Amino acid sequence: MSDRLPGFRYVERLRVRWVEVDLQKIVFNGHYLMYLDTAMAGYWRALALPYEATFSALNGELFVKKAELEYHAPAELDDLLEIGLACEHVGNSSVRFKAGIFRDRRLLVSGQLIYVYASASAHQRQSLPVPDALRQAFAAFEAGEDMVCVKTGSWAQHAEAAAALRQQVFVIEQGIPAALACDAADEAAVHAVAHNRLGLALAAGRLLPAQAGQGRIGRMAVARGLRGSGVGLRVLNALERAAAQRGDHSVMLHAQASAVGFYLKAGYQAQGEPFTEAGIEHLEMTKRL
Repeated sequence: MSDRLPGFRYVERLRVRWVEVDLQKIVFNGHYLMYLDTAMAGYWRALALPYEATFSALNGELFVKKAELEYHAPAELDDLLEIGLACEHVGNSSVRFKAGIFRDRRLLVSGQLIYVYASASAHQRQSLPVPDALRQAFAAFEAGEDMVCVKTGSWAQHAEAAAALRQQVFVIEQGIPAALACDAADEAAVHAVAHNRLGLALAAGRLLPAQAGQGRIGRMAVARGLRGSGVGLRVLNALERAAAQRGDHSVMLHAQASAVGFYLKAGYQAQGEPFTEAGIEHLEMTKRL
């Protein structure tokens, strides 16, 4: 997200690739629609609405009704582009977005996308009213409101959401035995779970009781479609605050090798050598509070 483009709270950035230019050595016109689709996927992440789970919960889906582009100047190979999207109107069953594709703040392509909300069934597809929850999510995002709520509490309060996320991430995606996803230590831990405005759980983690003044964070799980959106960092920060509030001087965790970069950016430092845990390479990392 950026305030560099007036009128667009959400901005996607990308570089023009060789495969996207034509014989005139400029971006082939059809690729601009692909750029808007790429930005739309990012827009849903910014709303903290994982696409498949969101529309499964709403029992409907958005279908493109109209896509309109106006070309002002061409983009060329290796250009760094900014694609702005904004929801500018929600009707009874339609949603209209305005779009702009910029290079160095110069408008290259302007556009409009109109979606119709309809039943997901291909056999009985018919337009439906846009659900209030979705309507409110669009309005809240465009107004600059927070799209995620992170709460900390006991296992009794967060077991259902946290266990479901662990099942999806650890067991289904990573192949970790189901028996390791949850354990007896959950009962004594502080748990943090991030939810979106539809009440869907997006990320979770836990903080175990301190040993010698050091807390241990673990079971960090983020829904696949929201990785890289910042929601995992918000859960991590909530657990760090909980540790600091109870007097811990530092926290430690066992980071999966694929997540080491994430923790380094969050201020953690590596300790020792990599090791294998539950069949996955890990590295111990610590952070002073």
